[in-house]
Amino acid sequence: MNGNATFRTTDTAVLSVTAVDAPVVRTSEEFDAMIGDAYARNGLRPGMLAALAGITERRWWEEGQDFVDGAIEAGRLALEEAEVDPSRVGLLVNTSVSRAHLEPSIAVRVHHELGLATHCLNFDLTNACLGFVNGMQLAASMIDAGQIDYALIVDGEGSREPQERTIARLSGEDSTAEDIVSQFATLTLGSGAAAMVLGRASAHPEGHRVVGGASRAATEHHDLCVGDFDRMRTDTQGLLVSGMGLAADLWKEASAEFDWADMDRYIVHQVSRVHTSRTAQALGLDRSRIPLTFPTYGNVGPAAVPITLAKEAPHLEQGDRVLLMGIGSGLNMTCLELVW
Repeated sequence: MNGNATFRTTDTAVLSVTAVDAPVVRTSEEFDAMIGDAYARNGLRPGMLAALAGITERRWWEEGQDFVDGAIEAGRLALEEAEVDPSRVGLLVNTSVSRAHLEPSIAVRVHHELGLATHCLNFDLTNACLGFVNGMQLAASMIDAGQIDYALIVDGEGSREPQERTIARLSGEDSTAEDIVSQFATLTLGSGAAAMVLGRASAHPEGHRVVGGASRAATEHHDLCVGDFDRMRTDTQGLLVSGMGLAADLWKEASAEFDWADMDRYIVHQVSRVHTSRTAQALGLDRSRIPLTFPTYGNVGPAAVPITLAKEAPHLEQGDRVLLMGIGSGLNMTCLELVW
């Protein structure tokens, strides 16, 4: 049968969520200047990143700095904030899209650097920009099942190298308008890292309870955004329209089981101004309850949702209802409810 996959948790809470900023700020004006001649030659106007996407800047790691270091630092901070001894972590999941090699997993280095125990399961889980939310769902299932006491989810993303390669290609004399449009989404990406510790709600009344959520697939759209180590090709309009259709279908069916019409915060995946506006309009969300990080951080892939949650956390009050809304190219979507 077609429809949503729904789930509810019984004894899982978020104990901490942390973000680590990449230190180098690169503005959209700088990118426009680098590609400027190609814009003019192909009859395009600079400024699309700021005017259309609403992204004025994004961040890079320093030259030679590793995005995995960011994931490790975010994980260390999350464990410290949760006051959880690393030896008690039973599951480590890395959800990064970015990677420098195919094997071994990024998780093994994070596991080693954080000094996690030999009994701690560790692996990578990738599902485009939805990976972190999927990691949370998996961790909650294992905590509820009694298999582990604590889980650590990490993510580190690095956009510097793909953006440097893309800018070099697009600024070349043979680049076309089609090249610029199809690779435009690469220029919206950002760098950063995030981590989260989850544990038993019954053992941590101070935690933020994971309620449950719903997921839905629309994998007929798997060819709209395809990326490899060299470049990312995106049908921006097709991805927007198909993503909105998926969101509307999930939302309509989920309304029979979840009351998400009046949440205190909606932590949506950070793509662009257009995506956020269309999502709010399609689902009837109060835009004042949607905190934004994309204007100055860009789209930080699967780290975008936890980074936005970490930066909004100081403004949340006990009892606030928070909905995490992740969507990944492919297409897949999950909404996950928390009570702060």
